[in-house]
Amino acid sequence: MNVLVLGAGQLARMMSLAGAPLNIETNAFDVISQKVVHPLTQSVVNNDLEDAISRADVITAEFEHIPHDILTLCEKSGKFLPNTDAIKAGGDRRLEKTLLDSANVKNAKHYVIHTRQDFDEAIQYVGLPMVLKSALGGYDGKGQWRLKSMDDVDAVWCEMDQCIQASSGQAIVAEEFVPFDREVSLVGARGKNGEVVVYPLAENIHVNGVLSLSTAIEDRALQAQAKEMFTAVANSLNYTGVLALEFFDVKGTLLVNEIAPRVHNSGHWTQQGAETCQFENHLRAVCGLPLGSTTLIRPTCMINILGEDTLPDTILSTEGCHVHWYGKTKRPGRKMGHINVCAKSTSELQHLMCSLAEILDKNAYPAIHEYANKWQ
Repeated sequence: MNVLVLGAGQLARMMSLAGAPLNIETNAFDVISQKVVHPLTQSVVNNDLEDAISRADVITAEFEHIPHDILTLCEKSGKFLPNTDAIKAGGDRRLEKTLLDSANVKNAKHYVIHTRQDFDEAIQYVGLPMVLKSALGGYDGKGQWRLKSMDDVDAVWCEMDQCIQASSGQAIVAEEFVPFDREVSLVGARGKNGEVVVYPLAENIHVNGVLSLSTAIEDRALQAQAKEMFTAVANSLNYTGVLALEFFDVKGTLLVNEIAPRVHNSGHWTQQGAETCQFENHLRAVCGLPLGSTTLIRPTCMINILGEDTLPDTILSTEGCHVHWYGKTKRPGRKMGHINVCAKSTSELQHLMCSLAEILDKNAYPAIHEYANKWQ
């Protein structure tokens, strides 16, 4: 089986690693260089996308922001999964909100802004404080603003208007500010036959809008809510593959914050913590294979490595620590890799994470120190 992945980053890399034992060959299309490359070595495999499409049995994607002409070309082949509607919804917050509303899935009150008049109407409808996000582009906290006071309206509008004018088809989505207790996410998979499997929820810690730490949790009430909402969204899209939903937990009630039509950073813990990792299950789904078990096999936490290209040797010699590098050039704030930390029990995991907080620099890994302070 030959799978072509649109996007040549770390998610394609980890799909390739997960697919090899199943005899699934994976190539990746780099949308920047316009070349088909090997996901691990980045060596050029093919300079012709159309030829690569013809050779592939299945085409999928590792991120949402794919040029629509490429999506159209892949869709015409009849091989693209999940589907282009799902990818477009993940890359355009307007479509995302429409999808959530049509699936009757709870999300924050929102309003789409194109003009200053729209902005004024949004303030009246949504109320203050509010969060404002660019409809297109923007991730890891980019392309976002917070409006807390009417005194700041003109200044915020000036920045948003520049964003709108900078790219064709751009808009801003205003959302009510949700005073949540914590952020959680659910990663799951839907097969071609409509079968749905979901992993345990992950509790997430973000720093400056970037995911820094995810911990698999067991909460039956929240899990049931999350699975119901996941199933509604996946069925609404007639989805095939792995899908992630990010939630706000507000006193035991979940609101969807965002969807990601792909394998997701908050699901990296599944590599060591679940019977079948998210990368393998995505390939199983799009290739028409039976889905693997999503059972939690041991308490696991994932720590993102941001802007760092080395780790203390102590990490490699610590039982339960598994390091995954992405082969990237170092850059401030860049996702360079992650560490999966596993233990035999929740209390043992908490103890191990507190020990790691003493090893890892607080400035580079603030989330693990936040975690440790919670349990010390």
